[in-house]
Amino acid sequence: MWTREELKSRAKAVLAINYWKSFLISIVIVIASINGDEINYKVNEHRASSRGFLRHAIDEITNYSLDNREFFIIIIGLVLATLAFRILIGFSLEIGGRKYFVQSARYMDSKNCFNFAFTGPNYSYIVGTMIRKAIYNALWTLLLIIPGIIKYYEYRMVPYILADNPIIGSKDAIKLSMDMTEGHKFDIFILDLSFIGWFLLGALALGVGILFVYPYVFATEAELYLVLRNNAIENKYDNYEKIVFDYDINNIE
Repeated sequence: MWTREELKSRAKAVLAINYWKSFLISIVIVIASINGDEINYKVNEHRASSRGFLRHAIDEITNYSLDNREFFIIIIGLVLATLAFRILIGFSLEIGGRKYFVQSARYMDSKNCFNFAFTGPNYSYIVGTMIRKAIYNALWTLLLIIPGIIKYYEYRMVPYILADNPIIGSKDAIKLSMDMTEGHKFDIFILDLSFIGWFLLGALALGVGILFVYPYVFATEAELYLVLRNNAIENKYDNYEKIVFDYDINNIE
């Protein structure tokens, strides 16, 4: 079993060695995740209390766009451009960034973390799996908000699994993530809440301070993945062998 204190302590130890590089990598992940699950999840948390406002806003935007077609076309163009960036570049950048934090947590070489995500079949598998994950999240969220949040946590480890083995396949990656987070989703939710204070402090610094919190968040999440990954290997979850490497074999008693 893991605790928030243990994960955060290990994350701080890693960041003490390479904070500024981790800071730059975290900025890449944030930019690459535009219109991604991290943002969608934060929106869903407030969605239930703002449905009436959203309906009113949509009506206003619709009426406005009818009289301002050029503005409406520009907005649609920006949305499509953002979506294209997310799919064609963002997914792989995110996986490369996650790999960096996992490799740092292992105190292993973190070079070429981004190159690997754009190389050969890795790129197509990463894009395909992340699209499937995004579609699943969107469909569950459209069904009901609470199931959407639950699925967000069930699929939480998919990017890290892809960072270990990008060609694992979308079905296997999603299934393995669901198994790894079984019985841990609420604890992960509480872990997320534990960073609220840091984000509030960051927001006080004209909002810019929030950027300095992300390395801490991503480093802690990488530590979480390694714990859940070790559980998967020890308990031989379905497809666990697809994320087992030489250093795992050497450490298994």
